[in-house]
Amino acid sequence: MPLEDGDPAGPRGRQVNGEVSGTPRLRGMGDPSLRGTTAPDGSRTEVMAEGWEPGSAPGDGDVTPGGAPQRAGQNEEALMTELSELVQKVVKSSSWWERHGTDISILACSFLLLPAGFLCLRSAQAIPFLAGVLTLGVVHHTLTVKGSHLASHNALTESKSWSKVWAVFFIELCSAFTVEQATYNHVKIHHGYTNVIGLGDSSTWKLPFLNRYVYMFIAPLAVPILTPLVALDLLRNVEWKAALRTLCCMFLGFYCHYWLLLHVSGFQSPWSALLCMLLTRSLLAHPYIHVNIFQHIGLPMFAADRKPKRIHLMSLGVLNLSRNALLDWSFGHSLISCHVEHHLFPSLSDNMCLKIKPIVSQYLKQKKLPYNEDTYSSRLRLFLQRYEELMVHAPPITELVGVQ
Repeated sequence: MPLEDGDPAGPRGRQVNGEVSGTPRLRGMGDPSLRGTTAPDGSRTEVMAEGWEPGSAPGDGDVTPGGAPQRAGQNEEALMTELSELVQKVVKSSSWWERHGTDISILACSFLLLPAGFLCLRSAQAIPFLAGVLTLGVVHHTLTVKGSHLASHNALTESKSWSKVWAVFFIELCSAFTVEQATYNHVKIHHGYTNVIGLGDSSTWKLPFLNRYVYMFIAPLAVPILTPLVALDLLRNVEWKAALRTLCCMFLGFYCHYWLLLHVSGFQSPWSALLCMLLTRSLLAHPYIHVNIFQHIGLPMFAADRKPKRIHLMSLGVLNLSRNALLDWSFGHSLISCHVEHHLFPSLSDNMCLKIKPIVSQYLKQKKLPYNEDTYSSRLRLFLQRYEELMVHAPPITELVGVQ
């Protein structure tokens, strides 16, 4: 991939229209069997730190591509250190409201909209009823996607104790998943080894037995059903106390939703209430699946023992989507238009990722590093056109040449 003009990096490393050719797989859940094991690059999975400090970044001790001299690796570490210092200045000068308050207020507003959503479902008229479905669907995804994502990165509060409480609430009660597996697979594996084959390559998102139209437009409707089933399967890998807590939270979350539909919204039969649960919980399932695959697939993939330093790994293997009011609210900036910033500084909130975006984009462009951006519609067309290549076939490993 050309890190600067005239600097080739291999046949599948060409950046075109905000995307980089190549065939990575999707952001996945990782392999629970990797817990506590040593990665192929000699680093342990647990040491992929969630936080960041100026001068230190997870993955910066990796082998430089192509056996580059140690000086090149030191230059790359200096780039990450310099960028971290720039970002740290912005964070320190920001108020609590900017660091946490804005995102907490969005989540609080979502809770306040719940009564209106359930009451709208009491109406026999189509428009109020559909307004209720839309309200509950957006609220559900705001809590389960935005809330769970921020909680998994401890970005909601600076208190460790409250971070644990919010993680259990958003991930287990609202999202029906287990905190330990969600944090390990997303934070430790996906973030620590982004687009690294066999580790953070997101391979579990792939369903090669489905054709492109089924996968892109029909399969997402099953997300509300598949999520708790996957969570139950992963409970085998956690301690019994954590498994029991997860089961209780999952049951409580589902039952509260079901009870409110029966007693507040006035549904007359269990099946109609369950159908409404499925409808609201799958309302934004399509963009949820699409966003998860659009922002890493089609970008360079790496072998664990030949992956570049952190700043190159994230600038090469992560893509930002264009701003979208609905998805920015429901999923958060760090999953939509600031995904590059989020992968470089994962402990920052959505609002802070948006605030540092001009600094990060300008810095990467000044250093002639990739800063991948594309629109949702463009990525959708790409996946429909190249589904077999991107989603079915094994991705090629990117060989970087001339990384300076």
